[in-house]
Amino acid sequence: MSTLHSPNYTASTSSYNCCFASSSSSSSSSSSLFVHYRRIGVPSVSTTYDQKKVSLQYRNVVRMQDGAVAASAPLKTKELKRLKDELLSVKYPAECKDSTGFGSKEESTVSITVVGASGDLAKKKIFPALFALFYEDCLPKHFTIFGYARSKMTDAELRNMVSKTLTCRIDKRENCNEKMEQFLKRCFYHSGQYDSEENFAELHKKLMEHEGGRVSNRLFYLSIPPNVFIDAVRCASLSASSASGWTRVIVEKPFGRDSESSAALTRGLKQYMAEDQIFRIDHYLGKELVENLSVLRFSNLIFEPLWSRQYIRNVQLIFSEDFGTEGRGGYFDNYGIIRDIMQNHLLQILALFAMETPVSLDAEDIRNEKVKVLRSMRPLQLGDVVIGQYKSHTKGGITYPAYTDDQTVPKDSPTPTFAAAALFIDNARWDGVPFLMKAGKALHTKRAEIRVQFRHVPGNLYNRSFGTDLDRSTNELVIRVQPDEAIYLKINNKVPGLGMRLDRSNLNLHYAARYSKEIPDAYERLLLDAIEGERRLFIRSDELDAAWSLFTPLLKELEEKKIIPEYYPYGSRGPVGAHYLAARYNVQWGDLRAERHQTD
Repeated sequence: MSTLHSPNYTASTSSYNCCFASSSSSSSSSSSLFVHYRRIGVPSVSTTYDQKKVSLQYRNVVRMQDGAVAASAPLKTKELKRLKDELLSVKYPAECKDSTGFGSKEESTVSITVVGASGDLAKKKIFPALFALFYEDCLPKHFTIFGYARSKMTDAELRNMVSKTLTCRIDKRENCNEKMEQFLKRCFYHSGQYDSEENFAELHKKLMEHEGGRVSNRLFYLSIPPNVFIDAVRCASLSASSASGWTRVIVEKPFGRDSESSAALTRGLKQYMAEDQIFRIDHYLGKELVENLSVLRFSNLIFEPLWSRQYIRNVQLIFSEDFGTEGRGGYFDNYGIIRDIMQNHLLQILALFAMETPVSLDAEDIRNEKVKVLRSMRPLQLGDVVIGQYKSHTKGGITYPAYTDDQTVPKDSPTPTFAAAALFIDNARWDGVPFLMKAGKALHTKRAEIRVQFRHVPGNLYNRSFGTDLDRSTNELVIRVQPDEAIYLKINNKVPGLGMRLDRSNLNLHYAARYSKEIPDAYERLLLDAIEGERRLFIRSDELDAAWSLFTPLLKELEEKKIIPEYYPYGSRGPVGAHYLAARYNVQWGDLRAERHQTD
């Protein structure tokens, strides 16, 4: 019997490695699991998956509660290999060349509408990411891109605007101009209001013309202010959704300002779309080194037994920018650094880092574990937080402005541009381990990294060689998310020679030196996942609720008590209070110590 005509088979063997799979907005968890296994190239023959059977494949995966149980509860060889195979099944751009359609390639199409197409995010990130996917043959054969905004613009004007931001990969320059021309011919524009069903109905007619009677799948990217999210989703759902395929919407942060506003936004969105149609994007989850976290931990036997309170002394999540708000002060002043960076980017990384071993790599299994971490965390207390704001500073004859010098910021604004916090996870694996977060603007360097500081070696025979500063001998795993992506492990070793002199060295995986390919932008990965219906790197509503519940009491207390931030000079290492916060837990910030010892 032909596989294409049998009700018990989903596709012929020629489609096993397709990156794309046709799915409706109401697809079940079993079909989502099927899409996942097609992505990793595992031949699949039946549409009827028993999720319990799939889950049982991993029933004996060790869920370490403490590093000490590693020796008594090892993973079975077959199970370890199965999970490792999943983790190692990375989808490279070359694989996208077999992924030019959904299901029946000739009969379906994807229409991507960028709502807010005239804004900076669309111009600098979304359109370039879509072009990169097109260049790598990761978009389906039939696709159309529409820009939608209030600005009056022609198709030609949109193409001219978009063309100024498109670039080709450094390692793939052939036929670049030709590819750009082909891409721009697929780009169109429609002007309309974000709350007008009539304008969206006009967009719908244009989309239908380009879809040409094929099965239509539609993705709306909301690159607009949050106060019009619900209006835009209502209009898209009622007037421009697909009648024959799926309809999805990507929502950019901020997802509210606190628990109440976030819940109201979620309720508003769910009036018009189901949860599995809503893709809440946090672009940090699409960064290469963040996605590599689970691979590093779960596919390398040396790390998982150490990933607990028994061996890890503290974990640091550090984000710093070497520039201020620079004209974005009006937006930033309404949110501040805690809402802008800590509650989403850094907290999402923390949840991925600290989660238990998921049953599988299915999106829901991973997100379930992240939610467990967030629900196990203590709500932040005012005493565990330091806030700061940068002030004017003159260096090298150049005067740098204060935050309140920004014309869009009130002169007496108490909005923090820096925050440091100590968080704790009250479960068996992480009990007592401080997770230190630090985020700030106008600091001395630009970086985003995860630092895992291990405990001191008990009864260390070589303590004399390090003197009284035991931290100098501490092993440290550093995952540098940006810039200049790298993973390195700090170890102690003997300096060559006749004497016994110890040195600290790095076992370094420097991505630029190891891999010749340019690392894709986070938006490329996330857009591709949204088109595929892969939700693993997007935020679920209960995950969002749990995140806000940690920070909302703190944010309200800061605003009600009108806490004045500690001032720090533009271009400095931040407020002194951050060092006292770390010292309270007998910790030194790893990025500053590394600079002092010049070991990075």
